[in-house]
Amino acid sequence: MRTRIKICCISSAEEARMAILHGADAIGLVGRMPSGPGVIDDALVADIARTVPPPIATFLLTSEQSAKSIIDHVRRVNTSTVQIVDELREGAYHEIRAALPGLRIVQVIHVSGRESIAQAESLQDEVDAFLLDSGDPRAAVKMLGGTGKVHDWGISREIVSRVDKPVFLAGGLHPGNVQEAIGMVRPFGVDICSGVRTNGRLDHMKLVSFVEAVQSCFA
Repeated sequence: MRTRIKICCISSAEEARMAILHGADAIGLVGRMPSGPGVIDDALVADIARTVPPPIATFLLTSEQSAKSIIDHVRRVNTSTVQIVDELREGAYHEIRAALPGLRIVQVIHVSGRESIAQAESLQDEVDAFLLDSGDPRAAVKMLGGTGKVHDWGISREIVSRVDKPVFLAGGLHPGNVQEAIGMVRPFGVDICSGVRTNGRLDHMKLVSFVEAVQSCFA
């Protein structure tokens, strides 16, 4: 099965068009975060999301931790998918579904050890997909994505084998290692931010190289 491609940290309609033109199945739009790259304000998230044609998915990355605040955030920007980058601490996933029935919910699991496997298993009935990343929510200043760091792909592979929901792989991917990552983990999709950027801007050549590397796995 073809590996889907999500290009994250999109900061303009022009970057969205570039990503889609070269084969992105989804784009990531980063809301307010305690740290990390790609943050844009909600008005720009909404403006970019409006320009994206179906069936391309638009992911809102939110650091909100209550069902109510997540619902409010999605309503402000009107994306097709919400990517919850931290732990849901107040309310429940079913509240989000009831309020926004067409929304797809993706929960980020920051792979730090084997406890991440149990975390994914416990949540698989609540969400539509997982995204495995290399952040550290327990850091003094939370790191919730865009670290450019690779985590233990062996644990990621085990998560893929144990859950019955699609899994995106993120964290330190770039054109030079994405084929190895796909071969080892067998994710539903791959997600990239810093690996296709130069000085914070989407780099056309890196983007093309990354997409070609992913597509060549299934040529």
